[in-house]
Amino acid sequence: MGRLRMNDPEGMRNRILDAAAEAFQARGYHATSMQDIMKAAEMSGGALYHHFPTKKDLALAVIRERVAASVEETWIAPVQRARRTTDGIAAVFASIIAELTERGTVRGCPLANLGLELSLADPELRAAVQTVYDTWRTALAEKFRADELAGDPHALATFVISAYSGAMSLAKAEQTPTPLQTCIEHLSRNLPPRTPRRGNG
Repeated sequence: MGRLRMNDPEGMRNRILDAAAEAFQARGYHATSMQDIMKAAEMSGGALYHHFPTKKDLALAVIRERVAASVEETWIAPVQRARRTTDGIAAVFASIIAELTERGTVRGCPLANLGLELSLADPELRAAVQTVYDTWRTALAEKFRADELAGDPHALATFVISAYSGAMSLAKAEQTPTPLQTCIEHLSRNLPPRTPRRGNG
């Protein structure tokens, strides 16, 4: 890809965000320097610092614009489109497992990766990560509520996200999607049934 025209500030900003999101996912936030981002995005330091004066500014934008969008595309939208929450969750797991199997490597969940790395580093970065988790949990809880499953919808959403995040971390450590397959098999069997409706008579 050639260098972007200087009169395309939005294109330059997106290019920086794409490069930073990839680098943070591959190497982590602390192991990635602004020079690494400059090289990956193929632009000068002046252009980079014009859009993101600090590395923290860049990380906040990556979380809010790239990681949040990834959670929306990968998890929230498919579950919302599904007939039932459990169908959507199973489809999400199947899609992720297929992608990891084809790729042959497991880099982990971008949100969980940054959350684990940054939770004690900076309160504003931690809050940005938490906002994405809250949006994800709320979307699942609303779908569970619509399905009228037995139990607290918010607690169920927390359970699903925690199970997925833990399975993905184990899959990353072992470099195999097998923990995700085991996770969805048990989730499918152990999520509560619909609340029985009372009769009219």
